[in-house]
Amino acid sequence: MTYDLLSALVAFAFVTSLTPGPNNLMLVASGANFGFRRTVPHMLGIALGFPSMIVLVGVGAMEIFDRWSASYSILKVLSVVYLLYLAWIIANAAPPKEAQAKGKPLTFVQSAAFQWVNPKAWSMALSAITLYAASRDLVAVLWVAGVYMSATFVSTTSWTILGQQMRRFLGNAARLRVFNLVMAVLLLATLIPVLWPVES
Repeated sequence: MTYDLLSALVAFAFVTSLTPGPNNLMLVASGANFGFRRTVPHMLGIALGFPSMIVLVGVGAMEIFDRWSASYSILKVLSVVYLLYLAWIIANAAPPKEAQAKGKPLTFVQSAAFQWVNPKAWSMALSAITLYAASRDLVAVLWVAGVYMSATFVSTTSWTILGQQMRRFLGNAARLRVFNLVMAVLLLATLIPVLWPVES
């Protein structure tokens, strides 16, 4: 991979990783409700799960989807259902003290598995492979995955800290309730491009 291509990939990976999407919105909510330490497994699930997804997509998983067109519809349904479930969980999250006692942030496995039904993750993976590893050469795919691993570590840490810092302001139960409802609505809003794609 040339220096120019690598530089472009780094910029692309950081911009797409840091912009709001299902992963980042859930990290803010988790940081606010559970704190940084309890959100670490969720963060690692994204930071390791998404690059793993890139590798599998890059080395051949897309052929399955290309050969079986119904799989796209199945993926869309799974994405919508799971995001609706996560939005409900966020909207009904307990206040921080109760959450520490009985709440459950996403685990590493849940977070890593979520990447496969995350519409933004699919868009990022397909775009990155198409633009920066078009040959589907394993070395090129690994470069893309490695750059994204670095970008997602920065992104997940940043968004979780943002949520954690909001805990002080959200100490009031009413404010936390409003915050969680807003996060749930924003998470649902990420489904708009999936349900009503813009035609070119």
